[in-house]
Amino acid sequence: MAGLATTVTTKSVSKLINSISDEGKRADAKALVKLLKDVTKKTPKVWGDNFLIGFGAYTYKRKGSNEEFEWFNVGFAPRKNNITIYVAYDLSKEKALLKKLGPHKIGKGCLYIKRLSDVDMSVLKKIIAKSKNAAWA
Repeated sequence: MAGLATTVTTKSVSKLINSISDEGKRADAKALVKLLKDVTKKTPKVWGDNFLIGFGAYTYKRKGSNEEFEWFNVGFAPRKNNITIYVAYDLSKEKALLKKLGPHKIGKGCLYIKRLSDVDMSVLKKIIAKSKNAAWA
């Protein structure tokens, strides 16, 4: 495989968010941009064509090869069924913190929530802060 199809673009974050038809998801996306911008001190960028909004960037080396590519430290995508928050570390190691978050599901570097009002925002902020300078090893 040669690189990633998902790379940083010059697309407008605000246009992308304003195109969300569901009012609640649009409001959550705007709130997440503000939160992630406040925590990371980075400018949001649209990544690829799949509605990913990322903050920060690092070079990732694919395990088992010399292939390197750029990826964001923390980001999100407002999907139909949930909001996916992407972090650059293994969330399964955050059992104590995640217990306090509220209803969610996780993947190794993904946090899935239905809406922001379901979760403890101070806990979410801590998770984001841990990822702002992280990079998968």
